[in-house]
Amino acid sequence: MRTVRAKDAVSLYAQPSPELLRLAGRGLLHRVAHGYYVVVPQEQVGRPWLPDLEAAAAGIASAIYGADRAVLMGVSAARLLGAIPRALATAVVAVPAQHRPTALADRRATVRFVRRDVDVLDSERVRTSLGGALVTTPEQTVLDLARRPSLGDAEPDVRAAVAALYRRGDPDRLAELAGPQRLSAALRRAESWVREDR
Repeated sequence: MRTVRAKDAVSLYAQPSPELLRLAGRGLLHRVAHGYYVVVPQEQVGRPWLPDLEAAAAGIASAIYGADRAVLMGVSAARLLGAIPRALATAVVAVPAQHRPTALADRRATVRFVRRDVDVLDSERVRTSLGGALVTTPEQTVLDLARRPSLGDAEPDVRAAVAALYRRGDPDRLAELAGPQRLSAALRRAESWVREDR
């Protein structure tokens, strides 16, 4: 996802950090967080440019774990699926191993990593400004938001997002996902929110 870690550039440069900073100074890279750089799209070189928070989060997580081992979830998935219209200051990514939160260097925002079995998450690839990223489906996102509504610091938006995604989703698929993932209580909570929203 066009994201490079300074420590991964050791095979290219003896001193990777100064070289990556030099490329960032020329506008070819964008420093998104400490030790993480994003390749600036060719059409944006020489202009002020900032990747979307969700794309930056997916890029950072993909640089750490690999593109198929990082899945945008919760409020970040809801945002990419159009259920939360406003910009957020926290991105949430499901990853296979625990990782400390990463503060972004180019804005006041944080990437939160949640340890999950990414192989069981129902996800799809969605295009972002940095390339394709795995994002939980509407049904999986409903369950995740209902399970942990405060994760991602957007609790005021969560009920409306759950209602919007629930109406777009497949009720049978929701039930199929909830059982094996032990999210039946989250499904009942989501259903009660949808009834209250009518």
